[in-house]
Amino acid sequence: MATIICPENSSPVADAEALRKACEGWGTNEKTIINILGHRNAIQRKLIREAYEQQYQEDLVRRLEKELSGHFEGAVYRWILEPADRDAVLLNVCIRKASRPDYNVIIEMACIQSPEQFLAIKRAYHLRYKHSLEEDLGQQTSGHMRKAITFSLCLIRSTYIQQLNK
Repeated sequence: MATIICPENSSPVADAEALRKACEGWGTNEKTIINILGHRNAIQRKLIREAYEQQYQEDLVRRLEKELSGHFEGAVYRWILEPADRDAVLLNVCIRKASRPDYNVIIEMACIQSPEQFLAIKRAYHLRYKHSLEEDLGQQTSGHMRKAITFSLCLIRSTYIQQLNK
């Protein structure tokens, strides 16, 4: 597996300008987008988003949504989001986009995240989609699976509340 090396002294302002240029004119310079976003860590990508918004009064994610399409758009879109937002989007895709929800992904997310991380994902989900994760799961599941998933989500919540009360 390859390791991505991120430059420690990259300039978010210069990166934002380069991304703006990559999106101007006819077509999009996807290579520039990959070279910049692909060689920055999550903190650096967040700083680039903030610098882009300050310079151009436009959300970088929304701009990239307009410029890109297909699987590349999906990859860049999920790549540039904060981890909780990215996981909220992935959960929504697993719940809504399939003919049947992808229970493996839903259960894995619920089980591998710490209670604090999962709570952040649920908050991000609610902010993004204007309903709770539990509501959407309740609409898309039925029977024993609905009970099992609801129980898991309640168990995570009660475990977290018990930890806070200690």
